[in-house]
Amino acid sequence: MIVEPGQVHSILTRTSGYLEGIASHSLQPYRGCAFGATLCGVGCYVQHARHLLNGRPWGSFLEARMNAAERYRLTVDRERRWARRQSHRFGIFLSSATEPFPPQESRLGVTRAVLSAMEASPPDLLIIQTHSHLVRQYGPQLARLSEQCTLRVHLSIETDRDRLPGLPGHGSSIDRRFEAASSLKASGLMVVITVSPLLPILDPEAFFRRIAAVADGVVLDHFIGGDGTGQGTRTRRTPLPGAMARVDPDSLELAYRDRMAAVAERFLPGRVGVGAAGFAGQWGRN
Repeated sequence: MIVEPGQVHSILTRTSGYLEGIASHSLQPYRGCAFGATLCGVGCYVQHARHLLNGRPWGSFLEARMNAAERYRLTVDRERRWARRQSHRFGIFLSSATEPFPPQESRLGVTRAVLSAMEASPPDLLIIQTHSHLVRQYGPQLARLSEQCTLRVHLSIETDRDRLPGLPGHGSSIDRRFEAASSLKASGLMVVITVSPLLPILDPEAFFRRIAAVADGVVLDHFIGGDGTGQGTRTRRTPLPGAMARVDPDSLELAYRDRMAAVAERFLPGRVGVGAAGFAGQWGRN
């Protein structure tokens, strides 16, 4: 993977589409993704953004936006005013198009610097979205931020299976992510496990029982609708649906999501969200 520094003019992006009802802004401390060549990267919708790839394979590059914290400090007041004029909370989704806690973050510190800038000028709402157990290392900083704004840590654990046939493994192991969730919840943070995209689950009862022990809620999101196309068109162009079908053909249908949500409800009553509403913190299945 090529890792290179970069500069960005704007770091707070006003949301639209899927994210619009979830937060007023998104923030990407990196461009590209260190997990792009792992299982979660196979179906990632960001790989279809040609302007982002510039002909490069998804998962082959990572640009660290070294001035992200500076740009946040310079634009946060303007963007807060804009959000409130729209009758929104000033909410930030960190991140929708990259992993904010890649292994390289330990030496580059882009996300840590952004979080420090937020401590000085916090949003109303901060949603941390990550696939990485490394978020655990940021527990004390996130705990301080949670005293200044509404904060949720969304940690993706999309299945209880270590592998799907023909696809790469997880960028962060399932066990380590569960351990991270447990640690963050024990520190007083609100933790939500996002089963997104929902992959075939070997033992649903054991899986959701395990989630209930470490999280305040769970969100299930299927690639149909979840990839922003309504019918999962982007994801169907990737190897992910074929691998899912070889394990469990039923997992390709929305009915599978609903069945898994019903199981989750038994272990997390009143704390199950589905799709964009779930990411927005709304519990209950429509």
